[in-house]
Amino acid sequence: MEKGINAYILEKFGIEQGDIRNYSPLVLAYIGDAIYDLIIRSVIVGKGNARVNALHKRASHLVKAHSQAEMIQKLLPELTEKEHAVYKRGRNAKSFTMAKNATVADYRQATGFEALMGYLYLENDLERMMELILKGLDKMEENP
Repeated sequence: MEKGINAYILEKFGIEQGDIRNYSPLVLAYIGDAIYDLIIRSVIVGKGNARVNALHKRASHLVKAHSQAEMIQKLLPELTEKEHAVYKRGRNAKSFTMAKNATVADYRQATGFEALMGYLYLENDLERMMELILKGLDKMEENP
């Protein structure tokens, strides 16, 4: 398997990866939120030069809790048992914060989605992460 960006970063900083199975679901969601945001921003910027405000609006629409909740609902049938378990751990985690302009249900589902993205990222399974994001975006376009 090719080394992923996380492995590369940790190697450069001389850090050894901990056991991902011991990470709390909120830690997985924390890194998952960042990597998903980076992927969406990369896709949007890759589609062409535009004003930063316009780029931000497009990215914000796709990374907000409601959109992530919608995406994970469309992806649930595609998940493996392990992925579904990671999603559920994230969804059921007790968070002391709440996204503005999001329902509790959307926020919890989005946290589960982010935990799954974080898990796949830390496992260096970027191929699967991209596959799920592509399928999710396609499904959201099909049935807005």
